[in-house]
Amino acid sequence: MGALKKLAGQTAIYGLSSILGRSFNFLLIIIYTGYLSKSDLGAFTGIYALIGFLNIVFTYGMETAFFRFSTGKNQDPTRVYHNTQTLLVLSSLVLGSGVYLAAPLLAEWMDYPGQAYLFQWTALLLAFDAVLAIPFAKLRLDNKAKTFAGAKLINILLNVFFNLLLLIWIPGWIQSGVLPAGFMGYQSGWGVEYILLSNLIANGLIIPLVWWSAGFFSFRLEKKILQPMWTYSLPLLFMGLAGVTNELISRLLFEYVLPTNYYPGLNSREAAGIFGANFKLAILMNLVIQAFKYAAEPFFFRESKENDSPQLYAKVMHGFILFCALLMILISVNLHWIGPLFLKGDAYRIGFSIVPMLLLGYLLLGIYFNLSIWFKLTDKTNYSFWITFVGALVSVAGIALLVPIWGFMGAAVSTVACYLVMTGVCYFYGQKYYPVPYQTTRGLGYLILAFALSYAGYFMETGTAGLDFILKNSGALLFLTVVFFGERAFFRSLLAKKS
Repeated sequence: MGALKKLAGQTAIYGLSSILGRSFNFLLIIIYTGYLSKSDLGAFTGIYALIGFLNIVFTYGMETAFFRFSTGKNQDPTRVYHNTQTLLVLSSLVLGSGVYLAAPLLAEWMDYPGQAYLFQWTALLLAFDAVLAIPFAKLRLDNKAKTFAGAKLINILLNVFFNLLLLIWIPGWIQSGVLPAGFMGYQSGWGVEYILLSNLIANGLIIPLVWWSAGFFSFRLEKKILQPMWTYSLPLLFMGLAGVTNELISRLLFEYVLPTNYYPGLNSREAAGIFGANFKLAILMNLVIQAFKYAAEPFFFRESKENDSPQLYAKVMHGFILFCALLMILISVNLHWIGPLFLKGDAYRIGFSIVPMLLLGYLLLGIYFNLSIWFKLTDKTNYSFWITFVGALVSVAGIALLVPIWGFMGAAVSTVACYLVMTGVCYFYGQKYYPVPYQTTRGLGYLILAFALSYAGYFMETGTAGLDFILKNSGALLFLTVVFFGERAFFRSLLAKKS
């Protein structure tokens, strides 16, 4: 099987599990928007933004370093695995303890007085995530896509089960008299608390399965192996911090930047809940990008030894843009029924208009991931920090300046601006140090066309449901027609034996 066909096959496996997993996760969004207050949803948005930020600290770039050094010359992948996992386990104990002890300060800082336990559970959750990172990475490196996907799916199913149990079933059984009030200390007023507990229990239960599937590690700390990995990964830590700032900062800061009474009838935390819920709709694009990343990162490193790898990377990028641009159109023009399907309550509709903008932001993030292979292969990971740091500055400035003026849309525009700048800078330096023959003009043209069709379809209304559906989706058909006639040579190259 050719390299591109193999990549496509593994992406499909990761994608299928991600689609199933996200489908179950969207069930949670239905539960959260249907059963929890907007204030609880705002707390969920803010705390999980903090978790996303601290996840980078807990793994500090070692996942990518593991791929790089496990596939390098004169390296023993088994020894790299044992050393990397030992380091992550030890550092998780130290960092987790630090967050646990700092929980009262975090609760005060984020305006959760008397709820330090939320951040103590967060510390445990972060430690569990960190000790799973390298075993999951090893499954990807070993081409065990089905095992990886199965473990992820089990994890998600467990999380959904405990959410249903704690947020719906037990309260229902107590109300109907099946269970006594206060059953096993059940707190009827808890919302975000049970979301965190469900996630924590599910991740804890999955650890033995993942460690067994990847292979249990032996305790090793070898300076010869870990020192160059640390040198390689340190810039990736700062890149990750800046990157997650770009991705999550809008959700973390939104409630603190939004002016009081900007949205009538909503306080700032409730508005942040609506913003975070609409962000979840855009994660439909991130689903595809995440599946692609799972397959592509080890693939890029393995194929780097081939003479024609730059041409291969260019084909991957072009195919990625075509597929994701079409997806952006399809989601955007169908938001009138996709949105209410997942977000229960008319209050969430006021945020639907930002979703096409956020979809573009995620698409640009996927393009950046494709471009970033140059500094990972040339060991110039120090560039990663500066690129993402510039993006972080753009993101923070955009939020501070635009959210008070445009509200939800201001945060969405800041996201796009951030990733657009990062993509442009990464492309410029990448072509200097590791030239790849990307079809830049064509790709940019497709992005502009897809974005225009996305908003044209979103705003198109005739008042007739059937006619609206046809007219809105005609944009996707137009895009497919342009691609069909413009990319025949590209598709023929994909069918060539070597691809």
